[in-house]
This record gives sequence, structure tokens and C-alpha cells, in this order.
Amino acid sequence: MAVKWCLAPIDFICYHCALLSSEERIFMELEMEAKKLIDKLELEHKLDKDEWISLLDSCSDEVREYAAEKARAVAQSVYGNDVFIRGIVEFSNVCKNDCYYCGIRAGNCNLERYKLTEEDILQCCKAGYRYGFRTFVLQSGEDLSYTTEDICRIVSRIKSEFPDCAVTLSIGEKSREDYAAYKEAGADRYLLRHETANKAHYEKLHPDEMSWDNRMRCLRDLKELGFQTGCGIMVGSPYQTTECIADDMIFMSEFKPEMIGIGPFLPHKDTPFKDEPKGSYEMTLFLLSLCRLMLPHVLLPATTALGTIRPDGREQGVMSGANVIMPNLSPTEVRDKYMLYDNKICTGDASDKCHDCVEARMKLIGYRVVVDRGDYRV
Repeated sequence: MAVKWCLAPIDFICYHCALLSSEERIFMELEMEAKKLIDKLELEHKLDKDEWISLLDSCSDEVREYAAEKARAVAQSVYGNDVFIRGIVEFSNVCKNDCYYCGIRAGNCNLERYKLTEEDILQCCKAGYRYGFRTFVLQSGEDLSYTTEDICRIVSRIKSEFPDCAVTLSIGEKSREDYAAYKEAGADRYLLRHETANKAHYEKLHPDEMSWDNRMRCLRDLKELGFQTGCGIMVGSPYQTTECIADDMIFMSEFKPEMIGIGPFLPHKDTPFKDEPKGSYEMTLFLLSLCRLMLPHVLLPATTALGTIRPDGREQGVMSGANVIMPNLSPTEVRDKYMLYDNKICTGDASDKCHDCVEARMKLIGYRVVVDRGDYRV
């Protein structure tokens, strides 16, 4: 008669569970439930709000690594081991807004302001092209001294000189007409972090003259006009709750951005939030993995903020499902003036050194930096 072994593993598990304290058993059950939700997210690419809250509240090391392993596999199935680099040109630290978390906010009187000329910006792109960059990200505060015509002319010149490159803009809230003009000039992508999908939370991070409804209008306009559109959040921003993050995940699953920028909140000494704690490094990595499982094709940066909070933060971001890194092409003499938060890394490194450093770091973890526009893959 054949021996039936099928009950042995169950008996062993039950015996093992009997040795655990009630607290340990509860913790183990929560981890098992969290892994089931991760499996569901991988399969269905969405969760309901209660499920998001349950999963986010279960962010243990084991659960996080379980999500990261799955996220790496998903990212590799779409993009292989390629990591795309974007060269950021921070062309002005002037901003009309007074966001409570930002180091270049209008109310910061301790900041030396600067603006790059059109020729300065072109020189940054020329240098970046030599180093292998095929996407240029033009980023600034909301500086009204650059007119729509100025931005369109700069975009057109870059596209004319480097037709094999993509141009990304990250210059804030504009009218639909402005966005349409940028698109007509040749801009390919637009980054505008929504910051939070929870309106009440948004209002705690911004002054009264800024509008959550307008931020959402901007994102809808960008999508409708055909930009590869990026949104995103700061993890651990003041007043953020698990429910806020759940709202963010639901918003992003429905909005389906082509890029998501997620980094930890880092305080700046000249803001109202200067004494607030840093955002969680572990939760940031966890959310990167969950975003990859939710939107398998999304372009997902391992942010500079992640590298600032931990020396190997960007590497761990890639190991958690990210596939984009954004080194700085700005002139070194202005980089320390574009401080959205304190202690930002790589402000003194030459652009070619930044590229070589990123390439070497990625190689150490089994990834390769490629010379490629790195477009969203359908």
C-alpha cells in the first residue's frame, strides 16, 4: 500500500505554528496575506482601497523583498536589464510658488537665484550627447520670465540639433494652450508630480493660491495632448497617511502615467517643514516595486533623493523594479543652488563623471546603462 505523505508538510507547519507566540502567529498571517495581495496585484494590476491599506501596513522586510523579486522579473520581461539615463538640465531656480516643502520656494530669501541662457542650455545638451545621453530633461521652478515662445524655441533647437533625442519638460503648471505649443515644438514628455491624490492632503502642503483641481487638470491635458506623462509623490511627506498613499496608488492605476517619480520626502532647512522627519527609505522601495507590478511598462526612476537618503539607494531602487536614472547635466557652478532638499548628492561632480559613476554602479548589480531614448514600451 502506498504511503500518503501529503499531510506531513501541513502537520509540520501546524507543529511549527504551535511553537510560535500569538503575536508571532499574527505577524506571520499578516505577511502571508500581504504576499497574496502582491500576487493579486501582479496578476490583475489593481487592488481596492482596503486592500491597498492592508498591503501598505504590512511592509516588513520579507514582504518588501517578495515584492521586489517579482518587480525585477516584471521589469526585465519588458525592458530586460537595460537602465535608461536622462540628463537633467536645471535651468532656473526661480519659482513663483511657495510650496511648504520645497527649497526653491518663492519665500526662501536665503537662496541665490540663477537663470541659464538659451545658449547655456544648448551647451549642456551638447556635452550630454557626447556622454551618451539621448533624453534631456529641462527642469526649473515655475519661472515666468521664460515665455512660452522661449521654451518652444529652446525645445525646437534641441530637437533640430539632436533629432535622435527626446526632450522632457518639467516646468510646472501651465495652460492647455502652452502645453499644446510645447508639443508642437517637439517636446516628447512632461513630468508633473501630482504630489498627492488626496485633496485635503494637497492643501496642507501648498498655500491657498495653489489648487489641487488645477494640478489634476494639467495632468489630464498633458495626457490628452499625447505627451508621455509622468506623475508621482513624495513618500513620507508631512501629514501623509496610509490612506493618502492608497489614494495615490488608485489614482495612478487609473491615470496610467508613462512615468512615475517616487522618492522619499527630504526636508530643507529654509522651509516650514524643516523639522519634519525624512520619508521612509524602505517604504519608497516597496512602492517602487508595487508600481512596477501595477503598471508593468511604466518608466520608473530610482531618484536622486533615494540616492541621497542612502549611498546605494539608486542601486536598490533598480533592484526593486526601477529602470531609469537621471544624472545632472547642469553647470557645476549652479547645482548647489537648485536644492529642493538638503544634502543633495552629485552637486560637485562633472557630468561625464556622473555618467561613468552611474554606469559602473549599474554594472555591479548586473544592469547596463544604454545609449537610448528609453521610450515607454507598449
